[in-house]
Amino acid sequence: MKESGRKQGAVSPCAACKLLRRRCAQDCVFAPYFPADEPHKFASVHKVFGASNVNKMLQELPEHQRSDAVSSMVYEANARVRDPVYGCVGAISSLQQQIDTLQTQLALVQAEVVQMRMNQFTSSTSNQTTDSPENASQTSRVLASPQTKSFFAMDMVVDHANVVESLWSY
Repeated sequence: MKESGRKQGAVSPCAACKLLRRRCAQDCVFAPYFPADEPHKFASVHKVFGASNVNKMLQELPEHQRSDAVSSMVYEANARVRDPVYGCVGAISSLQQQIDTLQTQLALVQAEVVQMRMNQFTSSTSNQTTDSPENASQTSRVLASPQTKSFFAMDMVVDHANVVESLWSY
C-alpha cells in the first residue's frame, strides 16, 4: 500500500530524492507529488526547471495549490523537452490554428446548407404555382433577372492574414 510515494513499513525515497541521490526525509516537499514509481515526471521537471527552483516554487505556494502547480510544471517540462524553442506555446498555437481552420470549414458548410435550403425552397415554390403560361413566364423572368442574384451565389472570401491572430499581440 502506498502513502504519498512511500511504501508502508520501509522508507522508499521519492523520485526526486532518488534522482538527486539523497536521503528522503519525512517532510520532503517533493514526496507527495513525485512518487517513486513515476521517476520520469521529476526527471523532465528537473531537466527544465532545476530541483532548487522547483523546491522554491513549491514552498512558496499554499499546500492546496501545489498539486496543480506540479501538474503544470510537468506539462510544461514535457512540452519543452519535445519542443525546446516554443514549449507548450507551440502546442497551443497549433491547436489554435486547427480551431481556426475548422471554424472556416464549418462556416463554408453552413453556407452550403443555407444555399441548398434556398434552392429547395425556390424549387418548391415554383412547383406550387399554377401551370398557366403567364405565371411560368413571370417566374422565369424574376429568377433570371440579374438584380435578384442570390447572396449565396457570390464567392466567399476569407482573409487568412487576419484570421490567425498572433499569440504575441497581447
